[in-house]
Amino acid sequence: MSEESQPIHPRKLEIVEAAVTCFLEKGYHQTGVRDIVGQAGISLGNLYNHFKGKDAILVFIAEIEGQELSGFVNRLSGKGDPRATLEWFIGEYAAYVALPENALLGVEILTEALRNPTIANVFGRNRDKLISSLSHCITQGAKSGVFARQVDPRVVACLIIDALEGQGLRSLSLPSGDTLATDIISGFILMGLLA
Repeated sequence: MSEESQPIHPRKLEIVEAAVTCFLEKGYHQTGVRDIVGQAGISLGNLYNHFKGKDAILVFIAEIEGQELSGFVNRLSGKGDPRATLEWFIGEYAAYVALPENALLGVEILTEALRNPTIANVFGRNRDKLISSLSHCITQGAKSGVFARQVDPRVVACLIIDALEGQGLRSLSLPSGDTLATDIISGFILMGLLA
């Protein structure tokens, strides 16, 4: 049985939840393993039974993120109507990245990825899958005549994701439930892509 198909030990998930809480409250760089074990209410040895250290916890969080993003990747890579798929993606991904824990943790991960190539690689693989699948959707839309042909669909996909993630971060300062900016971004994206 592969490690991926084995159930995750509940204590391991408790450690991850405690780590995320600490990362959100103190920042990744300012959080130590003692902070994490204190938040989790476990011993240092118990943490080390599951993880080699703080970076290993972040790598595991990347695995969880990959699982969360797989629904987006699968639908964008599918054979459905490209316009409907893109509209679905914009709405759903905007909501996903606007969740406070995702927006704040995303900033922490980005800043750590700038310092740590290992972290950059593991989270970069998730982002690359998302970009590739969105690029596939854009390319399929252009082939079917729904979208205008793009010079580089991958660059367009990056710009779409960047716009949605940027709005997700900005949404932290907006009243809860305010989707006007996301609606405007969606309109810009669709107007720019439609044939």
